[in-house]
Amino acid sequence: MTSPLPLTDLTPALGGAEANPIRIGFADKNPLVLRGLQSLFGEDRRFELVVSASDGERFLDAVARFAFDVGIIGWVMANGDGRAVLEGLKQRAAAEPPSPRIVVYTGADLGVARLAMQLGAAGFLSKSEPPERLLDVVAEVARGRMMFPFLDLGRAVADDPLACLTARERELLERLAEGLSNEGLARRFGLSPNTVKFHLRNLYEKLGAANRAQAVAVLLGRDRGQPP
Repeated sequence: MTSPLPLTDLTPALGGAEANPIRIGFADKNPLVLRGLQSLFGEDRRFELVVSASDGERFLDAVARFAFDVGIIGWVMANGDGRAVLEGLKQRAAAEPPSPRIVVYTGADLGVARLAMQLGAAGFLSKSEPPERLLDVVAEVARGRMMFPFLDLGRAVADDPLACLTARERELLERLAEGLSNEGLARRFGLSPNTVKFHLRNLYEKLGAANRAQAVAVLLGRDRGQPP
């Protein structure tokens, strides 16, 4: 199997990246899209190009080999589509290097956006949007924000309100329900307090919860078969 391309095999970013750039990787079936992304991000000093892959399988291989912050993936790909990539990332929640946050970059299908969010993606952008918009979406995702078009979030999580959580976020939520504090969670999972706060912020945002009590209520309601 052909390996994903590390940065040394890509066109270098023009002018070089900033001191602490956002490290990014791409996966798309279309070579023209990949070249366009490399050019777009390569000209912005906020970003450092790390890997480029032509399908989901190669992208997951890259995730296991290279550390980067955000992955931009297409949805329709051979050898592992966008859904397979997101499901694969869920399976390696505690692996090293840490998995990147994912932005799905594909057609204007809100059904795909809903599914991507349920599977743990952090952002979605239609290819019909101006390409420069993708730069801002990726930058915000790297800061920890969720970036999606307007969605009926109630419909997105109607079947399972916890489906949008990563495996690590689900574990944290279950420990929250046991009464663990942030410090207790940090000790339990071997994480820094800031990392715990980062995960909890994402968890609350995905569940539409303002605080831990509301998040735990979603968990308890789901496990008892009650509506969220």
